[in-house]
Amino acid sequence: MEQNRRAFRDGIRDGFPIALGYFAVAFSLGIAARKAGLNPFQGFLSSILNHASAGEYAEFTVIMANAAYFEMAFVILVTNMRYLLMSCALSQKFDPTTSGIHRFLVGFGITDEIFGIGIARKGVVNPWYHYGAMAVALPSWAAGTAIGIVAGNILPVSAVSALSVALYGMFVAIIVPASRKDKTVGGVVAVSFLASFLVSRIALFDGLSESMKISLLTVLIAGIAAAFFPVKEEADKEAETRTEKGRRHGA
Repeated sequence: MEQNRRAFRDGIRDGFPIALGYFAVAFSLGIAARKAGLNPFQGFLSSILNHASAGEYAEFTVIMANAAYFEMAFVILVTNMRYLLMSCALSQKFDPTTSGIHRFLVGFGITDEIFGIGIARKGVVNPWYHYGAMAVALPSWAAGTAIGIVAGNILPVSAVSALSVALYGMFVAIIVPASRKDKTVGGVVAVSFLASFLVSRIALFDGLSESMKISLLTVLIAGIAAAFFPVKEEADKEAETRTEKGRRHGA
């Protein structure tokens, strides 16, 4: 019991900086939620159940398009699919005797940042560590969305328009460093931009909503990139480096 309490306190400590960042991002997300017609309670409920900015933005886009529930389910599945992989990876850090309910609850609260602090811990991870991080990060995320909706109803139109741009800035901040670091990622991003533009101009796709177009392109382009440009394992990278050094030495 004492070990669980200590792990919970450690989770709160490590989750507090994440909570501050989540509030700022979720506030901008609340502006988008307000455009979709959600009230503060609905925005809070949406964020406490969906912990991804991309997933929620896609959700609000589907709501604004008045699309079917099936489309919403598909769009959110595609945008949040990476958390399935994160959950599988994180489960390897748990003690083999960890119960299924603990694994389920930790999986529910997985986000990029919470996954990061969990996977970085040495040795076996206590589920209560994640509960501590979730206890401060997830309510902050949900509260930020609700307060963003309230602010959107109070602030002048010009201020709301300015805050709406902040969410796009966050997405740009995500893809630019990755594109600079990896040419393949940069190429995929460029192809995605071009494909999105072309699809928006082709009459054949006019029957699809914007969110469905984006989701289908995501699956298609990501699948092609994974097939032709698979990510190399560390062992493969080391072998390739040794081979390259051997060639240079032989030359």
